[in-house]
Amino acid sequence: MIVKVYPENPNPKAIAEIVDVISDGGVVVYPTDTVYSFGCSIYKPKAIERIAQIKGLNAKKHRFSFIFENISNITQFTKSVDNKVFKILKKNLPGPFTFVLEANTEMPKHIRMGSSTIGVRIPENNIPLEIVKLLGEPIISTSVYDEDELIEYTTDPELIAEKYQNVVDLVVDGGFGNVFASTIVDCTNSDEPVILRKGLGELQL
Repeated sequence: MIVKVYPENPNPKAIAEIVDVISDGGVVVYPTDTVYSFGCSIYKPKAIERIAQIKGLNAKKHRFSFIFENISNITQFTKSVDNKVFKILKKNLPGPFTFVLEANTEMPKHIRMGSSTIGVRIPENNIPLEIVKLLGEPIISTSVYDEDELIEYTTDPELIAEKYQNVVDLVVDGGFGNVFASTIVDCTNSDEPVILRKGLGELQL
């Protein structure tokens, strides 16, 4: 199933349909401000396992990122950050970044698996923000890769739907995606943030 949603003004009925699928333990593909991503509820271990199988990952070892609605919401799953890190988050979010922060004990155990960190995403795209707002909780975010290494990411939602129609429950068509993933920034070091992967985002300090 594919649902067309316009990022500039997401249709509430379409967002509700997507949220219903996620709430029922479904797996969806949705746009961000970078590349298309697989997503599901962070509280549905079977859905997370399905995403891991689709991508050929070990669900117990892979560190999935979370999509949040805003900075204030991330405190539910992260330890408090100092003023310097908070200012960096404020300057760069929403935006094409994944910030690695220290996780607290509220992060679901089936995701934590001994890890002390969490990847935080607040994309500059209304579609995922409206999804998590209505859902009332974060969703998993992990990129849809293309098997062609020259392309790396699939940008056409119709091609994504064609390829994954039998393994996901819904594809959100939010227009063509980007070819660059998010910039990953590790903020767990007390000195300076460390860029683990250079992506679309240019970090503002």
